[in-house]
Amino acid sequence: MALEALKEVTVWNTDFQCNHTYLLDGDKVLAYRQWHTGEPIWGSPMRFDRRYRKFEPADLKLFGIVDAPVVNPSTKVVKGSKGNEYILDLDEKTCSCPGFKFRGKCKHVDALEPIPAEVIDAMRLADAAIE
Repeated sequence: MALEALKEVTVWNTDFQCNHTYLLDGDKVLAYRQWHTGEPIWGSPMRFDRRYRKFEPADLKLFGIVDAPVVNPSTKVVKGSKGNEYILDLDEKTCSCPGFKFRGKCKHVDALEPIPAEVIDAMRLADAAIE
């Protein structure tokens, strides 16, 4: 999985907004920059939960990363229904979208699977019956 930097833009129901910027490797956070000091804090990778939060892409240079790792040529960036971009691995048949992380499957990966011939035949028969 490629590294990505995300700035949290969640609007909290408080007097101040303490949103950090995170360095992620898939669903693991490697480091974050504090909202009030901007200093990166590094630690052991730990699971990162994006539920109920909003993020924008940020620059990897914020974490001192000038050359991002080369993205696997078998990966493709796809847009979700709400405009978010996700990384689809064509070989592994995995996706970085929340649906895949939660259920282990998603419509992006399902779109990779060819439609079985018997389903196509059934669709043609149904169309012929309507005409």
